[in-house]
Amino acid sequence: MNLLGISGSLRKQSLNTLLLQAAARVAQDEGASLQRQAIGDLPLYNGDLDGDDPPAQVKALKAAIGDADGLVIVSPEYNYGIPGVLKNALDWASRPGYQSVLAGKPTVIMSASMSIIGGARMQAHLKNVLGGTLTPVYPAPEFLLGTAHKAFDDDGRLVDEDTRKRLHRHLSGFLAWADSLAEA
Repeated sequence: MNLLGISGSLRKQSLNTLLLQAAARVAQDEGASLQRQAIGDLPLYNGDLDGDDPPAQVKALKAAIGDADGLVIVSPEYNYGIPGVLKNALDWASRPGYQSVLAGKPTVIMSASMSIIGGARMQAHLKNVLGGTLTPVYPAPEFLLGTAHKAFDDDGRLVDEDTRKRLHRHLSGFLAWADSLAEA
């Protein structure tokens, strides 16, 4: 299975990007691949640019999503919601409405945060947005990584064995669920 990973953070040392990298290692252990798609260079969504010849970055995003068997979205929570850069990427990818590359694309959401809440409100907000794009979201308890600034070593690897096991269980379950959707 080929997965596409999107981080909702642009920071170089993003805890969410580290979590996405940890997910990529788990996916590899499960016989899947996970490639990361950058979204920081997308122009702000503008309906005037959304037509037969959208910007090159938008074409690349849509092609990457279209080619993937599933999406892994890992994002921080900004002001109780989705970061603007992630919402912008979803706005571009969601066109044309109800017929976009997001429609029917199995997706798992995860988040990492320095707070103990771990990004729970962002996940609820993102599920609502993805519902509007007909994007099925893995129906399992959320993967929230609270106090994430303590979760990684200097090489960006998860230090806690229980967290690694939880991530493995979550990704393994997502892969099985996504595979079952493909077979249906």
